[in-house]
Amino acid sequence: MDIKPWKKVGSQPVGDFRIFTIRSDRVISPRTQQEQDVFVIDCVNWVNVIAVTPDRQLVMIEQYRHGSTTVELEIPGGMMDAKDASPTAAGLRELREETGYEGENPRLIGRIFPNPAIMSNTCYTVLVENCRCLHPVQFDHGEDLVTRLVPIANLPQLVAEGKIQHSLVVVALYYFDLWQRRRAEVTRVTSVARGTWGGPL
Repeated sequence: MDIKPWKKVGSQPVGDFRIFTIRSDRVISPRTQQEQDVFVIDCVNWVNVIAVTPDRQLVMIEQYRHGSTTVELEIPGGMMDAKDASPTAAGLRELREETGYEGENPRLIGRIFPNPAIMSNTCYTVLVENCRCLHPVQFDHGEDLVTRLVPIANLPQLVAEGKIQHSLVVVALYYFDLWQRRRAEVTRVTSVARGTWGGPL
């Protein structure tokens, strides 16, 4: 049986909470033809930044999180603003505001739905290379951050040990790992083609 979209026959706002709104949609099941109400959280899109320094460290931040009531080790990121021309522009802005770092060659390496069951937005992962601290930080009134430089080689252990617990950060790190693997494979194939590969085939 193919899964089909549910038809929406009505929608009404439920609440506005500054950084997100909630709506109630009236939908019809394509399997049973019965109507029911579902609730959807509407947020602006988000961006997370993988910021790599020339000496292969990741620019990370520590901040207190009210939901978990814990201090979390994360990567820079936040909500996309209307003035942001793209996810990469938003990522560069967030990186500079939260850490004072800026870098080169920004690119999009991943996108996910944070929770497609109840949320409508997208979270983008942006990679920025050769990052250096060149600016003072610009925290907003709800931020209290400390910048940490973490060797990239330490990231798997930090995730395995629960030192990095934010699910969207773990996803961004996975996208970064996939990007590194693809780059290594391209390097290997190119070296083999040129006859300069010294590793095992």
